[in-house]
Amino acid sequence: MKKGLLILIVTAFSLNTYAQVDQKASYEFIERTIPGRSGAFLVETVSQDNGKDAFELDSRDGKIVLRGNNGLSVAAALNYYLKTYCFCDIGWNGTNLNLPANLPAVTAKIHKTTPYQYRYYLNYCTFNYTMAWWDWARWQKEIDWMALNGINMPLAITGEEAIWQDVYKSMGFTDKELDAFFCGPAYFSWFWMGNIDAWGGPLPQHWMDSHRALQKKVLERERSFGMKPVLSSFTGHVPPSFKDRFPKAKVKRTNWDAGFPDVFILDPDDELFETIGKKYIEAQNKEFGTDHLYSADTFNENVPPTNDSTYLDGMSKKVFRSMTAADPKAVWVMQGWMFHYNNKFWQPQQIKALLNAVPNDQMIVLDLYSDSHPVWNRTEAYYGKPWIWSMLQNFGGNISLFGRMRHVAADPAIALHDPESKNLVGIGITPEGIEQNPALFALMLENVWRDSPIDADAWVNNYAHRRYGQINANASEAWHILLNTVYSSGLSEGGPESIIVARPTMQKTIDRVLTKLSYDPLKLAKAWQLLVNAADSLKQSDGYQYDLIDVTRQVLANYASPLQQKMASAYKSGDQEAFKQNSAAFLQLMDDMDDLLSTRKDFLLGKWINEARANGITDKEKNLYELNARDLVTLWGDKESGLSEYSNRQWAGLIKGYYKQRWELYFSQLNKAMATGAPFDAKAFDAQVKNWEWQWVNKHDNAYTDIAKGDGVEKAKALFAKYNSLVLQAAY
Repeated sequence: MKKGLLILIVTAFSLNTYAQVDQKASYEFIERTIPGRSGAFLVETVSQDNGKDAFELDSRDGKIVLRGNNGLSVAAALNYYLKTYCFCDIGWNGTNLNLPANLPAVTAKIHKTTPYQYRYYLNYCTFNYTMAWWDWARWQKEIDWMALNGINMPLAITGEEAIWQDVYKSMGFTDKELDAFFCGPAYFSWFWMGNIDAWGGPLPQHWMDSHRALQKKVLERERSFGMKPVLSSFTGHVPPSFKDRFPKAKVKRTNWDAGFPDVFILDPDDELFETIGKKYIEAQNKEFGTDHLYSADTFNENVPPTNDSTYLDGMSKKVFRSMTAADPKAVWVMQGWMFHYNNKFWQPQQIKALLNAVPNDQMIVLDLYSDSHPVWNRTEAYYGKPWIWSMLQNFGGNISLFGRMRHVAADPAIALHDPESKNLVGIGITPEGIEQNPALFALMLENVWRDSPIDADAWVNNYAHRRYGQINANASEAWHILLNTVYSSGLSEGGPESIIVARPTMQKTIDRVLTKLSYDPLKLAKAWQLLVNAADSLKQSDGYQYDLIDVTRQVLANYASPLQQKMASAYKSGDQEAFKQNSAAFLQLMDDMDDLLSTRKDFLLGKWINEARANGITDKEKNLYELNARDLVTLWGDKESGLSEYSNRQWAGLIKGYYKQRWELYFSQLNKAMATGAPFDAKAFDAQVKNWEWQWVNKHDNAYTDIAKGDGVEKAKALFAKYNSLVLQAAY
């Protein structure tokens, strides 16, 4: 056989093999998703439509046929079938998989094509505010969820610190020097983005090794579905000792302005910049492989040293060259966050200089906050660069009911057909935290397989049906109220928080805890009543249980504000009896919320802490990870941290064990002041409470359980009976 003919035959066989869906992997996925039912399905291959992913649904010989051009499309076909034909729902916070014994037939073939080349997922911050302690079992569950929902471009930065250790040790840096560089595992996002060094460390070697291995599993599974993970790259962040080892290097100090020490950034003009960037990509790709997509954010929440276009152009070219020196096919995936966050600096001239330095086919821009503050429509769609419409929604992992459903339902399709959107190539979800507001994320992901706006009113009806497993008039009406209250939010950065999570004060709001509502809380109370009314019919539904508890939590969290203001008014007027009554009622409200939330694992501080400790193999490691876990969701930094409460959570354990304790301390001091007639010493209290907070962050007392207890539906009903009339009479 001629050599050329052999090559032709082998190549043709390889392409044909590559085009086939991995049957074994798909059946294993189906079995993980609906255990015991994989035998009811056939998996087949269908071609892409004009280069875009596609799936089909059909029936044959009493079985359901799932066709896709890759494993991800097969998974999406299964999800479409489960939602549309079986009225099932798979989500973070409650799943309904109550399948009939005989699966409904697909009577007419269904064919769906996505209009989007890319469906992006995650934000650097998600890896800490939610995913910091995930093991392989939790990652596997999430990757399956990603596949069900058509995500094909996930950010994948687990284990990055191990590659940096390899690179910097190859350059001669010692473990001691790197201990002053690597932060603790709850803070990697801001370490990776060049904001902080060392906080929460030193990082144990076991973490490096175990998460290197975890990343390999994550990437293997994501790629097995046909996803193209986005890896990391070098943006200049170097160890504090870098200047000592390379005294001629152009290293500059920069500060994130959040109360942390300076970090050190290597200037892209320095010849070492490209050298280190190349080393990093080579080391990473050797360890993890590559799909040629690399994230790089050069000025995350920091302002460049100059707005000179020549500098910005040159800097951008050097960052890009540090990628292509190792991978000529590299595509730079850039978060467009800085163009919103520092919009006064990033004017058209500066944005053009940064973007135009890189070829259009080797850069993709994430319009990170399209749901509230799009940048594409004021930059001529990023001046021709491919870009992705994204929903940010969440800051700090806070769990307030919040979102802009009608915008999420309509705006992606509107942008897709807008001639001004130019090179729109995808949609994405980019939250700082997940595992909250599941309906909003489910709605956003409905856009993946359609190119027209979604009717939000019709959608919530369908969602309630499939989430709860039956049609219920009370639940349907409640969801329409939710759509038009908490899910018709304004342009605030995340949802309003409750005054209970604030460091004690008589003010209605403080810097990190904004309590102003953009909706009528009495309308939300009506939705609460309707969900309570549905309890007897829906109480067996996992999704209903979560939603009832979550809405109850939100109503009571809102009610805390008028109660706090009654307490403040009583203190200011010198009415000791009214002050005692209202402060006692405020503390009782927190106890009631804590007891309610303790019935769901979704709301347990103990789950967060115990998952952190599970990553350690020694008591020292376990205690370090617990410190990280406690600190992130409270102070964020030290006791003087300017980010205190940024990542607050209304969780069982955190309410009763942290927030309530602070308020009790505050009320005790106010009571003393009222009893003696002395003025309240706010400065002394501030110092006292900060010391108490820091002591709490450093405890390892095994005080918080990760086991849910009690009947959440019955507790919610009891709290409705107790609080509904008070809520309706409150002055918000």
